[in-house]
Amino acid sequence: MTEHAQTNSPRETLHPFDFGTDKFREECGIFGVIGVVDAGSFVALGLHALQHRGQEAGGIVSFSHESGFNSARRFGYVRDNFTNTEIMEALPGSLAIGHVRYSTTGSKTGSVGQTAIRDVQPFFGEFAMGGAAIAHNGNITNANRLRRELIEQGSIFQSSTDSECIIHLMARSKGCSIPDRMEEALRFVEGAFSVVAMTRTKLIGVRDPLGVRPLVLGRVGEGWVLSSETCALDIIGADFVREIKPGEMVVINAVGVKSHFPFSAAKSRFCIFEHVYFSRPDSLIGGRSVYETRAAIGAELAREAPVDADLVCPVPDSGTPAAIGYAQQSGIPFGMGIIRNQFVGRTFIEPTEQIRNMGVRLKLNVNRALICGKRVVLVDDSVVRGTTSRKIKEMILNAGAAEVHFRIASPPTAWPCFYGVDTPQREKLLAATMSEEEMREHLMIDSLKFITLDGLYRAVGESEGRNPDCPQYCDACFSGEYPVIPADMINQGFELKAAE
Repeated sequence: MTEHAQTNSPRETLHPFDFGTDKFREECGIFGVIGVVDAGSFVALGLHALQHRGQEAGGIVSFSHESGFNSARRFGYVRDNFTNTEIMEALPGSLAIGHVRYSTTGSKTGSVGQTAIRDVQPFFGEFAMGGAAIAHNGNITNANRLRRELIEQGSIFQSSTDSECIIHLMARSKGCSIPDRMEEALRFVEGAFSVVAMTRTKLIGVRDPLGVRPLVLGRVGEGWVLSSETCALDIIGADFVREIKPGEMVVINAVGVKSHFPFSAAKSRFCIFEHVYFSRPDSLIGGRSVYETRAAIGAELAREAPVDADLVCPVPDSGTPAAIGYAQQSGIPFGMGIIRNQFVGRTFIEPTEQIRNMGVRLKLNVNRALICGKRVVLVDDSVVRGTTSRKIKEMILNAGAAEVHFRIASPPTAWPCFYGVDTPQREKLLAATMSEEEMREHLMIDSLKFITLDGLYRAVGESEGRNPDCPQYCDACFSGEYPVIPADMINQGFELKAAE
């Protein structure tokens, strides 16, 4: 396989002023195309649309009969790497897959300060029946045990990520084809996974039996597309066909799409936080606009937690649809009281301690003329550590606001996610150690209310709310009820929620 890798430091392209420590960090985005001329360029466009799911690094593998498998892996944004003519010309063929990464496992830097390009997907393996590349979104909760067993049996790992376990399990399989080997490998895997993979002639997509992470199927001309979200289909002019079902494997070649269900049947537990924050608002989930769902969350929040105020203001950008829904339901005027600077992506000055202390001001600025003298409702999607919320509150008060009320479009996040989302340790989550009133006092605001878990379920379309005996979604970050036991974390001392 021809490979074009980059080994410069990620500081040159990643956010130096990143306040995502008060947000759950997106997992990864995956995209694959078969049956189109210049598939690598289609994948680059798809990854650009999925950039919100991972900004740390990206990679593309393509195949052409003339040059075989070709790979390019880069740190930073898709736009800064995969618009380069030389790079894209080195990714020929009508079949390609790609991955954008925000690491939830694996290292970000090497032992001597070099970036860990080896951890950037897609991964490639050469098998007896030919080569295969694989890109994974999710998290394997028994990866430590699998890795230890595979190493004891002679496997040599090249990366520090959980995803590489799949390649080694495939190598040990006795299956007669790459799809057969992948199927056998994934039977050993626990946790959450959506996978796109490719051979010389096939594009493969798989979702875990619970369907925790998303994956959709699209059609572009005579070709086919697999993507984490529907918004990435739009950018290449592809038509949305359907969602890949939980536990389903699709194998696509020149003849068409073949589907089967190799895993034991299980009730879907799709990640409810995709509705709240992760997915782009112009995507569809379950046939419903994410934007409309978030507006419905805001409306439900207004019904549950009304307040006498003068202005509803979103914390941009992720809080905007919920704030619109809150304003419409409450009758309180909506206004952009906080303006987001769209151009804080690169290091333009050395991030000294003084500059870092400017914090939120480099990313957000208050619209003073709108805020001054107003009782303001700030609508945000979540509160994790509370650090950014306190800074935003201070900015609003400094601009002359009479009162500050926070309304949060998700329940308190009191438990970490182990299914492909980078979250703080539990003791660092504000809601794990404080009640709602204690959080209000900690943030020093006039009022604080989160949407209830039942209210969130109603807003995403479950009219009866959450079924406590059999939840319709994975909501472990709110409830502490994990649909797949996080075996590796328990072995490291993590304690599950005590039975009530």
